[in-house]
Amino acid sequence: MPGNFIRSAWIAGALQAGLAVSSAFAATNSGRPDFSPDPGTGWISFGPEYMPVAGKPRPVAADPAHPFVPNAIEILSGQPNAKVSENSTFPVSDTTNPILQPWAREQLAKWNRQVLSGHPFYSEHSNCWPMGVPAFLLYPVAPVHFIQAANEVTIVWQGDHMVRHVYLNVPHSADPKLSWYGDSVGHYEGDTLVVDTIALTPRTYVDEFRTPHTDRLHVTERFHVVNDGKTMQVDVHVEDPGTFTTPWDAMQRYRRVSLGPLQEQTCSENNANYFNEPYEQMPEAGRRDF
Repeated sequence: MPGNFIRSAWIAGALQAGLAVSSAFAATNSGRPDFSPDPGTGWISFGPEYMPVAGKPRPVAADPAHPFVPNAIEILSGQPNAKVSENSTFPVSDTTNPILQPWAREQLAKWNRQVLSGHPFYSEHSNCWPMGVPAFLLYPVAPVHFIQAANEVTIVWQGDHMVRHVYLNVPHSADPKLSWYGDSVGHYEGDTLVVDTIALTPRTYVDEFRTPHTDRLHVTERFHVVNDGKTMQVDVHVEDPGTFTTPWDAMQRYRRVSLGPLQEQTCSENNANYFNEPYEQMPEAGRRDF
């Protein structure tokens, strides 16, 4: 579509310009992380599940009786010549997790019953919907790119060009409207980018298991580079007293890749229903943006 092409070209141009700003910014602000040391740098997540943090309440995970095997697990592992797994499964959550309020537990149990009865569901991103925050950290396979400027960090997932804007060194908006990626503000603490997000629409889920949330969801992410620049780690703190009995913590890691500049990867071209399932239709715009 022309609109998608224009959007992709604009983002690609912004990425190139932003990377130049990033390099200059890092050179004059030693100690702050540079997530884009060259135009080809991107980051691919280790997988579509959060990693637990020792000693902290754990995020929702797979039911031990029904292990979750993503269809891209071999690709995500970084193995040479890896292919899509032939033993993949659909996610079935562990509803005994004590962080869940009763209504959230029942919502997950409903999804579990659907999968176990032979009617699987696909992830939000598979159907071209934004995943929200913190689920943005679970986008698989395609790389995430960073555009670091003096007053803003823009984070772009290459698949369907999902974009987050993080405004630096400013407070949250006085009256933020609920949106797919919320109201994100951030600052640097040494070698870490700290991002605080509120005002997230309950139309998104917290994870691939479709854990719900309310409009009280509050997420703090801490991005930093480890392993001699080969790995990016994101420490996540989640609060939502409307959904969870306690705040909980998790972690995501990414491996650094050099795949060249951001590529165009349109998801919902021609509104095709790739998986022929009735539960989540492709998003459609009712009117033009311009």
